[in-house]
Amino acid sequence: MTAVTHSSSFPDVAESADAVLLGLDPEQREVATTLRGPVCVLAGAGTGKTRAITHRIAYGVRSGAFKPASVLAVTFTNRAAGEMRGRLRGLGAEGVQARTFHSAALRQLHYFWPKAIGGDLPRLVERKIQLVAEAGARCSVRLDRNELRDVTGEIEWAKVTQIIPGDYPAAAVKAGREAPRDMAEIARIYAGYEQLKRDRGMIDFEDVLLLTVAILQDQPVIAEQIRAQYQHFVVDEYQDVSPLQQRLLELWLGDRDSLCVVGDASQTIYSFTGATPDHLLNFRTRFPQATVVKLIRDYRSTPQVVHLANGLLNQARGRAADHRLELVSQREPGPDPVYAEYPDEPAEAEGVARRVRDLIAAGVPAGEIAVLFRINAQSEVYEQALADAGVPYQLRGAERFFERQEVGRAVLALRGAAHSGARDPLLADVVDLAGQVRAVLSATGWTPEPPAGSGAVRDQWESLAALVRLAEDFGRARPAATLADLVTELDERRAAQHAPTVQGVTLASLHAAKGLEWDAVFLVGLTDGMVPITYARTDEQIEEERRLLYVGVTRARLHLTLSWALSRAPGGRATRKPSRFLNGLRPGSAAAGHRDRAEAGGVRKRSRRGPVLCRVCGKTLTEAGEVKLMRCEDCPSDMDEGLYERLRDWRAAESKVQGLPAYCVFTDKTLMAIAEAAPAEPGELAMIPGVGSRKLDRYGADVLAICAGQELDHESADDA
Repeated sequence: MTAVTHSSSFPDVAESADAVLLGLDPEQREVATTLRGPVCVLAGAGTGKTRAITHRIAYGVRSGAFKPASVLAVTFTNRAAGEMRGRLRGLGAEGVQARTFHSAALRQLHYFWPKAIGGDLPRLVERKIQLVAEAGARCSVRLDRNELRDVTGEIEWAKVTQIIPGDYPAAAVKAGREAPRDMAEIARIYAGYEQLKRDRGMIDFEDVLLLTVAILQDQPVIAEQIRAQYQHFVVDEYQDVSPLQQRLLELWLGDRDSLCVVGDASQTIYSFTGATPDHLLNFRTRFPQATVVKLIRDYRSTPQVVHLANGLLNQARGRAADHRLELVSQREPGPDPVYAEYPDEPAEAEGVARRVRDLIAAGVPAGEIAVLFRINAQSEVYEQALADAGVPYQLRGAERFFERQEVGRAVLALRGAAHSGARDPLLADVVDLAGQVRAVLSATGWTPEPPAGSGAVRDQWESLAALVRLAEDFGRARPAATLADLVTELDERRAAQHAPTVQGVTLASLHAAKGLEWDAVFLVGLTDGMVPITYARTDEQIEEERRLLYVGVTRARLHLTLSWALSRAPGGRATRKPSRFLNGLRPGSAAAGHRDRAEAGGVRKRSRRGPVLCRVCGKTLTEAGEVKLMRCEDCPSDMDEGLYERLRDWRAAESKVQGLPAYCVFTDKTLMAIAEAAPAEPGELAMIPGVGSRKLDRYGADVLAICAGQELDHESADDA
């Protein structure tokens, strides 16, 4: 057994190649020692995937199988890349390149641009959203703040999926995109945005990938230079690669197969940006000889948390669900997850704040607590509730740590003190590094004890305290380090946006929480319409929402609270329902059967490998017709015979109007399934096998009206 959490920021360097393998479990060790050929690591949440792949790289370097400069490890965030570099340094594998896709591509583009294109590389767009707004204005389209953000997101999606402006409307419809404006308008804004960049000699982050791909495709000599430099590739979070990133990876790799990828299809939550798990799931198809290792030992979460996480995925559908990993907790038992219902949102926020305060009083550090929500707009009520309770907090996704004014002043003061050395009066009689930092920062507002209350003053103190803690860790790991060494470390962290930990409760969206973990997690606002979000309509979108909740659950190590409010404001109508994803999991809720299958997020009872079971007798179903009905043909039916006949009459009339065979409208089995379920709303109807999004759009209104007992006027349908 090995622990994979709470590791030091500055670990001791491993003494030898064999020492790199110490503490790895059998599966992690297999990853670390499989150095040849393609390797696919399917790693569940909390199973030590980063540990496994960094130890693999380090073992390859320390054993002589890899030259450090020949390895390129890529991931998706600067923070993750910074963490990977830190771990590799501690394992004695300095010199390995660990970067984001964009960072690696930009570095190559800077180097090869003069040779490939000539001149200097165009400037990077700093504020893309401003340029999109200007493009919209030139098209006589005014966008509000939300539309501007969403249109910018559509342009980014189009570029990473390699779609040009003229092709955007058709591609967006095919992909089921929920466009914030008319798609033709977005296409015009997209074209205008691209023209503005050309006119001003600028490129954006998506262009960095596009241009690198173009150079490598068009100039084989440059491609061979890069392939001569990098012999071995490691890709973290492989379920999140976009088609453009995959193409770049293929060009880097060439005809070689020294590639290790790691990912988890059940944590695919960025499809709106173009990410797809298909490359992960198809890895064995592309590389039939690949070694596949599954990591399922969860070192992060207690059995109680893991049980809930597994329960969520057991209800999932789709291709990613068919490849889900059943986690096995390696921790001692802990408290059961807490489910809390509140009358309104302010009451929910106040209840969460009280619980947070109780945990802090019981010894849980504020920095080890997180409140996670579906959308950023939900944060305000929790900010107020925590402030009223006197609990410090930090808003993840807000201002970056190294961009805060107090941090900038503190680093400047540390730099000046490092330059002055013994001549600085603040450093008189202070020997150890942490003491020197405390002395310097005391002049910029840091005090040994935090200020009372919350607000800006407390936020500034927390920033400085984070620098002090970093200095303490740095000094313990490197006793001979000087103030100048610490400043160099801070400069490197700033470049990588690898911020130290701020001791305050984290407020973050579920998307922003990916890759992080805390001792205590509060998942709030878990109502239908929020989780899943109201605009998630297709099966694929609903399943991604389920995976998003799964990601939230698996952020918790020990304490997990799930809550919802029945109304938005005090005194409002209590019309909200708990998230359908919790059906059958929270106490007192019924497991989802056929009739409430849609309300339960498309739940089908499945075994681990995914067979569908009869909802009456429990027998495994294999025939397509039985699967559609969710029962054996000879098991008793609870179908409404009258409703079935009305649906058949409607189908006959509809097929006559369209000149189609009746089964092209709906098959008999689908009509029987509808008559058994008697859906009351579009979401329920959409979850019935045989009713896809196209038929829902075309026939949904009629079918729901029939199920509600309404009479239809077929003549009006003929006229239409």
